[in-house]
Amino acid sequence: MSQLPRNGETDQENKLVRSAEPARAACAEPPAPEPRNLVPAPGRSNLPAPPPTSKGASARGRRLRVALVVALIIGGAGAGFYWWKHSQSLLPPGIAWGNGRIEADEIDIDTKFAGRIAEMLADEGDMVKADQVVARMDTRDLAASLKKAEAQVLQAQRAIDEANANVAQQTSQVLLAQQEMDRAAYLVKQGAQTQEVVDQRRQQLDAANSALKAAQARVTEAEHALEASTHDVELYKVNIADNTLVAPKDGRIQYRIANIGEVLPAGGKVFAMLDISYVYMDVYLPTEEAGKVKIGGDTRIVLDAYPNVAIPAKVSFIATQAQFTPKAVETKSERDKLMFRIRVRIDPERLRARADRVRSGLPGVAYLKLDPAVAWPPQLQGNAAQ
Repeated sequence: MSQLPRNGETDQENKLVRSAEPARAACAEPPAPEPRNLVPAPGRSNLPAPPPTSKGASARGRRLRVALVVALIIGGAGAGFYWWKHSQSLLPPGIAWGNGRIEADEIDIDTKFAGRIAEMLADEGDMVKADQVVARMDTRDLAASLKKAEAQVLQAQRAIDEANANVAQQTSQVLLAQQEMDRAAYLVKQGAQTQEVVDQRRQQLDAANSALKAAQARVTEAEHALEASTHDVELYKVNIADNTLVAPKDGRIQYRIANIGEVLPAGGKVFAMLDISYVYMDVYLPTEEAGKVKIGGDTRIVLDAYPNVAIPAKVSFIATQAQFTPKAVETKSERDKLMFRIRVRIDPERLRARADRVRSGLPGVAYLKLDPAVAWPPQLQGNAAQ
């Protein structure tokens, strides 16, 4: 007979069996995956769904697009600069060029005398003609002085008339005294008159002559007074005219510096205008090119605002001293750095016909012909007559 286990031993064995079950489960092979249905259901696709787009990927895409646009802009600018440099290099030998700005002579319209502005007849940007009135000063004090001078002219004229009448009277007195003197002298020769009467008649004649000379002197004095009064009238008229401010030349009003009612000193600025008949561009050329430029040489000006228009001009000034370098230059490498100012001026007749197009300060390029035998390239001669 087999011996039955005791209750205590059976319980212990059960505990050992339960503690070993998790370990066996860990070592066991994983269950095989269930097979998926390879046939798609109606209306469905068997392709896997795309993963959802994240915010980081969207931001990276925007940055990529911005970088692409910036690269295109930089590339376009570089291509434009290359084209410009390439077009400059297409100039034939014998033509130099330099950058500059169109400038026009500036003329100040000032007051000649201290006074108050009474009227303004022009404003900034207006085109004015020579001798056109642009402003008037208060001239009431000068007008009063003018009336006084005119009254003095009338008074001097009357004084002259009175002096002339006195001269006529004294002339008759001299004539009478001369006749009495002649009669007394004749009677003395006949023995019918005494020498004392002759002496008296001679004294009367001398007195009449002296009175005549005095009357004539008063006429001269009155005439001088009239002349002085007339000059005063002319002076006041000139001063009144000078208080009427006019444009000295044809041009454009650039600045209005004062306004109505302002009291200005003598020489106070009211307007600044541009002389459209003197328009030029200053450029700087190195020694080698500046030495070949001649006064009156043919040039062309091309403005950035009008790149397709070549404006004919002439060289009007060449500086006698270089700039941008020391005063004393001993080596050739330093001499090559010498820059001379060259002024090219546009024909005044051309400017007069196109006064409304004249602008000051526009940048551009001036092309100078160093060799008269060189022909202008097509881009600088095709529209030179515009």
